[in-house]
Amino acid sequence: MDGAAAIPLRKPASWLRAAARGVAGVPPRLSRWAWAADAVLALVLAVGTVSADLDRSYVQDASEEMLKHEGRLPDRGLVPVPPAPPGTVFPVVEHSLGPLPWWAVVLAVLTAVPLAWRRHRPLAAFWAVLVATALFHLSEVNQNATAATFASVLIAAYSAAMYSRHRKAAGASLAAGAVLLAVGKLVPDVDRTLIPLLVLAPVALAANGLHAWRHRVKALRAEQEAATRRAVDEERRRIARELHDVVTHNVSMMTIQAGAARKVLDVSADQAREAMLAVEAAGRTAMSELRQVMGLLTMAADGSPENMDLAPQPGLDRLAELVDRVRGTGVPVELTVTGTPRELPAGVDLAAYRVVQEGLTNAVKHASGASVSVTVAYAPGELRVDVQDSGGVPTPAEGNGRGLIGLRERLAVYGGTLHNGRRPRGGYRIRAVIPVEAM
Repeated sequence: MDGAAAIPLRKPASWLRAAARGVAGVPPRLSRWAWAADAVLALVLAVGTVSADLDRSYVQDASEEMLKHEGRLPDRGLVPVPPAPPGTVFPVVEHSLGPLPWWAVVLAVLTAVPLAWRRHRPLAAFWAVLVATALFHLSEVNQNATAATFASVLIAAYSAAMYSRHRKAAGASLAAGAVLLAVGKLVPDVDRTLIPLLVLAPVALAANGLHAWRHRVKALRAEQEAATRRAVDEERRRIARELHDVVTHNVSMMTIQAGAARKVLDVSADQAREAMLAVEAAGRTAMSELRQVMGLLTMAADGSPENMDLAPQPGLDRLAELVDRVRGTGVPVELTVTGTPRELPAGVDLAAYRVVQEGLTNAVKHASGASVSVTVAYAPGELRVDVQDSGGVPTPAEGNGRGLIGLRERLAVYGGTLHNGRRPRGGYRIRAVIPVEAM
């Protein structure tokens, strides 16, 4: 309401659309359990890769060796196999690999360790796993270790596709990774030991993706509900501020004038008539401002008012009118404007007007017979508003400080400050400073 449109609320189903767009593109906030699960996964694969490669021998049966010599089984490229003469019977053959270098052990660990960050830094983890796997296979590698590194690459690729917010970079990285796997011969031979991996891995990845999607949808729904509650609370506070500023000032003026009319009714009918006319004018002003507030509250969905003739919110251009109304109650008010008046943002203009209105209302309610001075100073980079009264006779009146609290909240929106308190020589002072950029 502060001279600007209210905070727009998203449509109720916006969280679902956000989930559909953003689950794969925004990494979720990881819980301790998620971090622990990724760390355990990385540790298990690292240990599995190292332990598999420590076994520097493997056994081939006769049927496998025969198929290789017949050209129907690709050679593993580990030990050259010479052509066999016709009729040769192949026994079970045990092949031995060369000694395992220390750097290969380090690379075997690095093929899995980056998976601990697969959801926090998915693209970096994918490339770290892929490069470590390629370097690891520069040495002689046991096929079981190749299967373990291939599993690490699959998980890293899934994480890059699922959690990276850089969609184009993720797609290009996966394509480059597929080429590197094919050219570098980093894919293990498919045999019966790898069938469970090839079957279960896609199922596990799909299940994990569905779980992550549901978790993200749940988080988005909670965020949407919290944002809605915050917006509703903020609108409620804005409505309370506007109603307080409109009602309190005008009703205070009406109360003062009605009391004056009652006192002079029997001795001066003319003065009583003038006081009642002031009450009537204050009532009409209050009704007009209340219609403005209610009109803002009944805006149609497209932003157009529904059967409401809305006038602009008051600003410093109506300050003289406000001061004249208070003078009409018999309170001496001196208005001083310094500096060069300039156009202000609508919200700042309204906030400055409300500061003067609150200061005048407090003087009328709590300091009977006091004189009031109002100073508006247009200074470089800021607007200063000062309202102070001379003290007068303290008048008991109900008050809960809501007006000053509302003013502080209103000014805080624009970076302004409010200082209020009693003056050393008596009276009360309200001073506001609002930053204003050059227009």
